[in-house]
Amino acid sequence: MDVLFIIGPTAAGKSAVAIELASMLGGEIVSADSMQVYRGLDILSAKPSAADRAGIPHHLIDCIDPGEHFDVARYVALASTAISELRARGGVPVVVGGSGM
Repeated sequence: MDVLFIIGPTAAGKSAVAIELASMLGGEIVSADSMQVYRGLDILSAKPSAADRAGIPHHLIDCIDPGEHFDVARYVALASTAISELRARGGVPVVVGGSGM
């Protein structure tokens, strides 16, 4: 399997499904949420809990400072790297989010 994508509206249960699938498939989650990339915006962005993140590795969460420039081109570069590295280790990338990223 190459890459799984789980997309949909806020609060639809995407994260729970992604964690379940990643657990079953030996995968890791790559966030495609436009707010979860920012450090310190935990409540505003509905980030997965620390327990969820400890159980399944998550990428592109808390990797940008709020004042730092971030756009889709930078997201694509970071996500492409995370996906390539994960696939090289034999894992299944599960990309999950509700944004247009």
